Order: sequence, then C-alpha cells, then structure tokens
Amino acid sequence: MTSDLPVSSDALPGWLPTWCLEHFGSQPDAVLFRHRSLSDVIGLRLADGTELVVEARAQDGRAVSRVAAQDRLVEMALPCPRPLIEVGAVGALAVHAEKFRPGGDVLHCASADVAARCAHVFAQLMAGLASVPVPPPLPNPRWVRWDHEGAQLWPPIDALDGKDQNLVPPRVTTIAARARRRLLAAELPCVLGHADFEAQNVRWHGRRVWTVHDWDSLAWQPKAALAGAASVVFPKTGAATLPPVGSTEAFLNGYQAARGRDFTAEEQQVAWAAGLWVATNDLRWEALHGSPTAAAVTALREQAPERLRRGHA
Repeated sequence: MTSDLPVSSDALPGWLPTWCLEHFGSQPDAVLFRHRSLSDVIGLRLADGTELVVEARAQDGRAVSRVAAQDRLVEMALPCPRPLIEVGAVGALAVHAEKFRPGGDVLHCASADVAARCAHVFAQLMAGLASVPVPPPLPNPRWVRWDHEGAQLWPPIDALDGKDQNLVPPRVTTIAARARRRLLAAELPCVLGHADFEAQNVRWHGRRVWTVHDWDSLAWQPKAALAGAASVVFPKTGAATLPPVGSTEAFLNGYQAARGRDFTAEEQQVAWAAGLWVATNDLRWEALHGSPTAAAVTALREQAPERLRRGHA
C-alpha cells in the first residue's frame, strides 16, 4: 500500500544481467523504470529488443501462488500482464518476470460513476480468481492483515514498530481497533483477491480497462472484505485518501450488481469495516514516516461515524 517512487539507477542488481541471459538469451540494454518498495520492480529492454518487467522480493512463500493466479487470469483474457517464467530463487530472493504492458491512463477521480466502473472490473477479477486453485498467498499484505496473530492492534512489522507510535493520531488508532474487532468477529470464508486495487495500479483506454498491475498484492480474505478495501482505495494515486461515503457505496453496489448477488447484512458490515481498516493503515504509515495527509485525516474524522455505523463497529 505504500507509494512506490521511481528511482534513477544506472546500476542493476549484480545478479540480473546473468539471470536475463540465462532465462531470455539476452542481457539488459536499457532500464525502462525501477520501483522499490516491498519488491524491487525493474522494467527492462534487452539487447534483442524484448521488453519485460522483473520482480524480486524476499522469499515469503507468496510468489508462486500469485504468479500462478496471474497466469490463469491471462488465460481467461482478463486484464493483467502475462507472466513469462515461473518463480525462481536467486539467493534469498524470489524472482520472476512478466510481459511489459505499458500504456493506458490513470483515472484521477473519486466520483460515484468512476467507483461503479472500477467495481465492475474488480468483480470480473474476483470471479476469475474464484476458479484458481492455488495455495493461499499468506501472509497477507500488511494493510489487509487484520487477522494477524500478534497481541497488538497492528500486524508486527519491525520497520514500523520501531518508530514513535505517538506520531499516530489517537483517533486513527481508535477507529482501526473498532474496525478490526468487527472483522475478527466475522464468520466468512476467505478467497483470493487483489488487495491493492488503487487507481495507480489500473490503466484505462477510455471506458475500457487496459490492465491491472501489482499482483504481488494478492490476498486471502473474505470477498466482502476485499471489496470493502477496494471501495476505499480505488481513487488512490499516491498519498492516503478516503473517497466520499457515497462513492464507497457506489463501488459496493456496483460490485454486487456485477456479480449478480447482494451482500448479506454481515457482508455489508465487513465491507465497510475493511475499508476503515485499510484507510487507517494508510494514515498510520504516513504518520510514522512524517508525512500525514491532512485531507485524508479530515475525511476520516468527518466520515468515521457513518462508516463505523455501516460497519456495525
């Protein structure tokens, strides 16, 4: 859920040229882009003209399931980049590559119309993932890991836990705790789903979706919770954001209409609670890194009573 920032780099990881030669018969000729966050994502043009994206991250047991799921979605003609090879190990890293799929526009809008459009795409992806038989990609990404086994509120992350927690606004912590209690009380089955359905990860050609990126964020949580998370982050292009309550409602209504079944009362509550959990995680991250988004903090303060009511939290 962190905002990946492009970094200028003339030097590639030492293992990468040999790895490209071994798997693709050609070495890197140009770096198209590079993003470093939970993964090191490098867009390359090889000497033979092939363009691809290499992703490397610490081995955590998630990569094989995520790439297998992505490959299955491509077979179903759903909008995601095609994996080019299976996941392999380079030292302590899990490494794989996918086809470079550039182009398309980011939607910079949180309107109800855009919410409904995004919800339709999200429902298509969820329907496709329902038929993918892969082991659960656990542990879940930290921003949807409300079911962690730690005793504290937030999932244990050394890089965050070592910071001054007093930087996090008390209201954010209180709302997160209430949302988490509701989520932990749910009795809903878990499924595969895209847990980072942000605007910056979705590209469009007009009203037609072109591609959905960041399949590294595949998660294993209830459908309603994953839809609820997406209903909050669909307009996000960087900093933390919280769309109007009406836009979240439009997303959830659009998702239910696209899949042809309404949520139960419990699913409705879980969806709203999950959206709050994700929003508070974003705000905590920013507070701990010294860059809180004032507009998002204000939106949370103003919207929290209604969102908590709908989440029965």
